[in-house]
Amino acid sequence: MSEFIFKLPDLGEGMVESEIGEWFVKVGDRVEEDDVLGSMMTDKAAVELSSPVSGTVTKLAGEPGDIVAIGAALVVFETDGDVDATASDTDDAPQVETEPAPAPEPKPAADKKPAKRTRVMTSPAIRRRAKEANIDLTAVPGTGPGGRVTRQDFDAYLDKKPAASATSPATAAPAIADKEIKVIGLRRIIAERMSTATREIPHFTYVEEIDITEVEALRKHLNDKNNDKSARLTPLPFLGLALMRALREFPQCNATHDRDRNVIIQHGAIHLGIATQTPDGLKVPVVRNAHEMSVEELAAEIRRVSKAARDNSITKSELSGSTITITSLGKLGGIVSTPVINLPEVGIIGVNRAIEKPVVLNGQVVVRTTMNLSSSFDHRFVDGYDAAAMIQRIKELLEHPATLFI
Repeated sequence: MSEFIFKLPDLGEGMVESEIGEWFVKVGDRVEEDDVLGSMMTDKAAVELSSPVSGTVTKLAGEPGDIVAIGAALVVFETDGDVDATASDTDDAPQVETEPAPAPEPKPAADKKPAKRTRVMTSPAIRRRAKEANIDLTAVPGTGPGGRVTRQDFDAYLDKKPAASATSPATAAPAIADKEIKVIGLRRIIAERMSTATREIPHFTYVEEIDITEVEALRKHLNDKNNDKSARLTPLPFLGLALMRALREFPQCNATHDRDRNVIIQHGAIHLGIATQTPDGLKVPVVRNAHEMSVEELAAEIRRVSKAARDNSITKSELSGSTITITSLGKLGGIVSTPVINLPEVGIIGVNRAIEKPVVLNGQVVVRTTMNLSSSFDHRFVDGYDAAAMIQRIKELLEHPATLFI
């Protein structure tokens, strides 16, 4: 028997510490090499960590929400053979002294050879849902890359799982208790970033109504000609294309603020952030070099990064580096919203719900499809006139969609 200390490896992005997102093991559990131990949070996503050895967990660094320094002891194991005393992906990680773990209590003979657990590739959100539903993930067929269990796979398995028997009328209903939820992981990061953005940025919000009847007719025409139903165009790539054209005239809106150096960086390339609701919370995957794409290419890339954000297969690099963001609530878009700027950008374009309504056109009352854009800008660096003029340019392009392709 020997003790093995697994230290928190370098997670990149210049991080010196990380928050424990979730544990998938507990003290006393027997794990095999490459079993997933838990997840640690970066500023962009949850990173799963696998066990470097086989052994019994004797100590964990803390509870979900606790902060652990890079290079500090994360998990301590009792192993069967002689292995290196410590392991970390950080070559120069500081050595951490750990108190000797207490001797494990004797276990019945039947526990000496536990069944080897199979590692299931999936997202932390799916693991959490499986844990709450008391579902063994090894029983869920995975259709993702390498057999990864996707959200669709898990939902399909739940649909097929027999429902619990209904409670008889004579059974008293359980008392409804309050539930405390720790603000940890991605939700904590979202909260901190939103607080920082609203505290530091004087937001200027501008709302404009757009007649999208013509662009909707074009979208329907293109979709009718396309036999690939999975590649159907939504309004979002048309808005993205209009934004790309408008930013040529208003480069001050395609910018980020470097607070440490007190400079504004006007970017030549346009890296478009797509605010995406996921089971883990709001993420902003990035469409890189969106200004070089056609409407079909833009639509395909928006679909790809949004799907990857939802099923947690997205990379850390695809969650950073945006220069301006589009956010949409889809069918829940309402009439007006006040989107919060995605630091360190200086502008965000918010999409509201499209509706049909009567309008006066050429002296006649006709039914048209309209949609509001609710956009926010950093008033320190984008003047109100310029913000309004850019949205007016987007309006002009969308109301005369042929100009998008000139």
